[in-house]
Amino acid sequence: MTTRAALPGLVSTIALACGLFLAAAAAQAAPDAKLLAAAEKAQPALIENLKEMVLIESGSLNVEGLQRMATVIEGRLQKSGFSTERRKATAGAGADIVIGTRKGTGKRRIMLQAHMDTVYAPGILGSQPYKVDGNRIYGPGIADDKGGIAVILASLQILADAGWRDYDTLTVLFNPDEEVGSVGSGELIATVADQHDTVLSFEPTAAKSVAKNEALLLGAAGIAQATLEVKGRASHAGAAPELGRNALYELSHQLLQTRDVAKDIPGATLNWTVARATGPINQITERAQALGDIRITQPGAEAKLASALQAKLASSKLIPDTETTVKVELGRPAFIAGDRGRALAEKAQAIYKELDRELTLVPMTGGGTDAAYAARSGKATVVESFGLAGFGYHAKDEYIEVDSIVPRLYLATRLLMEIGKQ
Repeated sequence: MTTRAALPGLVSTIALACGLFLAAAAAQAAPDAKLLAAAEKAQPALIENLKEMVLIESGSLNVEGLQRMATVIEGRLQKSGFSTERRKATAGAGADIVIGTRKGTGKRRIMLQAHMDTVYAPGILGSQPYKVDGNRIYGPGIADDKGGIAVILASLQILADAGWRDYDTLTVLFNPDEEVGSVGSGELIATVADQHDTVLSFEPTAAKSVAKNEALLLGAAGIAQATLEVKGRASHAGAAPELGRNALYELSHQLLQTRDVAKDIPGATLNWTVARATGPINQITERAQALGDIRITQPGAEAKLASALQAKLASSKLIPDTETTVKVELGRPAFIAGDRGRALAEKAQAIYKELDRELTLVPMTGGGTDAAYAARSGKATVVESFGLAGFGYHAKDEYIEVDSIVPRLYLATRLLMEIGKQ
């Protein structure tokens, strides 16, 4: 029961609660109506562009398909007012890298990147065709990474139509060899990124069937390879096996004794994945080799792992008179966004809240990314995974989710405009 004397206090309490509620509501900004409408309007054209690209088979070794992809992308960049150039990748299949640039009237230098190649063999469209099924659109490479390319191209057109020029330089780079380690483009990505303040990379984010929320990526493992080689002595396997020194036996021994070495090295994992030996079946094996997949999440961990492997090899030998060597070669470096990257990703989270959507920040994943080359020197602020939500990449029935298109376009365009204000 409330007495008359208590009413003023109750009214004050209710008023305070209402004020706090209104303040909390105001803290979540409303979306930019014009930008959201532009993203919605752009969706049909994005889907058509995506279909056009998916119907071009562009595996990492398919130079003809990659060149067709480059031509499509170059044409759309030119339509959005970009100057374009094509450079041959310095290694690998030798397809073109596409670079587009625009000069603006602002201060920030911004770079966007995605890759044109897929993991699929020629003829894949025969068994995995482009198809639409409700909220999913299927096709080889549609999420990884043609969806990312489509978001970039559509976002640039939206901003061009809006007359946005609040940047010093806006650069886009599309490479043809990400799926094979960016062997012919990684150094160029690193060099171009170092000339910019901010780099947004457009790999996909996970679909709803895999993750509760869409995400941005703040870290990805570097990739290295371990090569273990054993030299033994050949001899007749039937008449004089005792004269031989079986390299295959010694390789097996060393694989077993080194399998857990990485567990004592922070930021490193090692899995032996390939083993092979040479020679005929009736000969004691003279040479054997194994390859190991290494993932690095801390700078310098690969060197520590190499030292630990050397020490373990020296500690024990199964077959006398055999010689074992190990080599660790770093390929794609690790990607670590750092504090500046996290701050930019948190700004992106606030933008997604304008749409009443949550955006998860993933600190680290085991897969490699070209964001690692862009962030290698630490000069640019780099964040990854601005592409479309999807799943099935590198597998069967790869797809994107249609309802991620508008939010991702809104996120990319709004964030670019915010970066330009800095």
